Amino acid sequence: MAKKLNTTVLKKFRSFSFQNLDWKTVLLILVVLAIIIRFPFFFRDYIDRDESTFIIMGQSWANGHLPYTQLWDLKPPMTFLFFAIIIKIFGKSFIAIRLFGSLIVALTALFTYGIAAKITSKKIAFWVAIFCVFFQSLFGSLQGVMSEHICTFFFVAGLYILFLKDDRKWFFTSGLLLGLSVMTKLNMAYPVLSLGLYFLYKGFHKKQIFKNIVNLVFMGIGFFVTIAFTILPYYLQGDIQICWESIFEAPLAYSEGKFHSPWRTLPYVGSIAILFGTGFYLKLIDWKSKKLQLLTVVVAGILISYVQAGKVNGHYLIQLYPFILIPLGIAIGKLPSLKKRYHPVIITFLILIPMESYLEYGNIISNKIKKGTFFNGEGIEVPAYITEHNLETKNIFFTEYHIGYWVLGEKPPTKAATHPSNITREEMFPYMENPRNTGMEELRYILEVIQPKTLVARKGKEIFDKKLVNYNTYIDAYLEKHYELTATVGRGLIYQRLE
Repeated sequence: MAKKLNTTVLKKFRSFSFQNLDWKTVLLILVVLAIIIRFPFFFRDYIDRDESTFIIMGQSWANGHLPYTQLWDLKPPMTFLFFAIIIKIFGKSFIAIRLFGSLIVALTALFTYGIAAKITSKKIAFWVAIFCVFFQSLFGSLQGVMSEHICTFFFVAGLYILFLKDDRKWFFTSGLLLGLSVMTKLNMAYPVLSLGLYFLYKGFHKKQIFKNIVNLVFMGIGFFVTIAFTILPYYLQGDIQICWESIFEAPLAYSEGKFHSPWRTLPYVGSIAILFGTGFYLKLIDWKSKKLQLLTVVVAGILISYVQAGKVNGHYLIQLYPFILIPLGIAIGKLPSLKKRYHPVIITFLILIPMESYLEYGNIISNKIKKGTFFNGEGIEVPAYITEHNLETKNIFFTEYHIGYWVLGEKPPTKAATHPSNITREEMFPYMENPRNTGMEELRYILEVIQPKTLVARKGKEIFDKKLVNYNTYIDAYLEKHYELTATVGRGLIYQRLE
C-alpha cells in the first residue's frame, strides 16, 4: 500500500512543472500548507507565554488604551497593533488570531520565494519557501503568533523590494516596511543598519556613491515616517515620555539583565557563521553575487543583535530562517542529485516533518470526545472553572496561564504583572513608570496590598524562575499562610484567599 502511494505521488511530482509556477499558485500552496500544519494549534490556550501577553496588550489597545499606558510589555507597538486590529474586528477569537498568523507565515514564505527566484531556479526557490513554512511553524513554540513572525514578514517584504527595484520611490517604500519591522521588534534595527552600510560600501566600490546615498536618504525617510506615525498617538495624548522609554530605552536595560550574556549566544552565532563560511569556502555559495551578499549582511546584522541582547530563545530564530534557507537551498542544489531509488525516502521524510501537527490533531480530537470541545489547555479550562463556580475575578492574579485574563475579561493587577516574569525584571521598572523599585516590592504589593481573592499557579513548577530563590520562598510561604488550594484543573492550581 505504501509503495503504491509513493508511486502515485512520484508520478504527480514528475508532471509538476516548476518553471510554469506563478506567484498566485505558490501563494495558494503556501497558505494551504501553513494552515494544515498550524490548524490543530488554533484551539490551544497558548503555545508560548509571549503570545498571551501580546493578546492581552492588544485587547487593552482595542479597549482604547495605548500600549504602556495601562499595561506594559517589552515590545514596540506594532506587535500589539496586529493583535488589537484582529480583536477589534473579530472579538475574542483564538481562531482568528492563529489564522492571520498562518497567513503571515505564508506571505513571508512567498516573499522568500520571490527573493530566491531572483537568485536561483524556481524549483529551488519553491522548496526554500516550503521549508520556510516548516521552520516558522514547527520545532518548538512556533505554532503561536510571535512578534518574530510579524517583524520578519515586514522585513522580507522590504528586502524583496530592494531585490526587485532600484529607484527612489521603491527605496522609500522599502524604508516604510523596514520601519514597520523595527517597530514590531527593535533588534531588526541591526540588519537595517547593516543594509545601509552595505549600500554605502557598494556605492564607493562601484563609483555610484551619489545614487546610493540618494536611495538611502529616501529609504531613511520612509523608515522614519513609520516611526513618526508610531509615536504620533502618544504625542497627541501627552504620553511621549513613556513611549520613548518603553520602545527605545527599556530594551537596552533588558539586554543588561541578570541572566543575559553575549557568551550564551555563541553556540547559535558560531554555528551559523561556520555554516556560511563552509558554503563560501566550498564555493557552494557565490560570495561575488550581490544578492547573496545582501542576505549575508542581513544575517550578520541579526546575529549581532543576538550578541547585543545576550540571549537567544528558540523563537528568535524565526528572523533568520528566510535568509539562511535561501543560500542553504542554493548550496544543496549544487550537490549531486539523489538517485531515483531514494525519492520515496525523501517523500516519506517530507510527509513526516509535521509530526507535531499530526500529534496535535490527535490531541484536539481526543479533547473533543472527552470534553466536548476542540479548545484545550488550562488557560481555557481554569477560567471556565472559575466562571462556573462563581469565584471572585476582580484583581485575580495569574502566575501562570495568564491568557486567562483575556478569557475572563479581566486585566492584570499591575502593569508589571502583564507578563508574570516582568515582576522580577526590576531593571525595567523605571521605564514602565512603576512606583515600586524592586521586584520583591512589586510582589509584596500585589499579595499584601491588592490581596487577590483568586490566584492561579501551575502544578509541579516553581512560580518564578528557579534561580530566583527569594521570590519563590516568599510566595510559597505566603500562599501556605494566606491561601487555600480549592481546585486543581489539569495542571492548573486555583487558590482562594482565606481572609
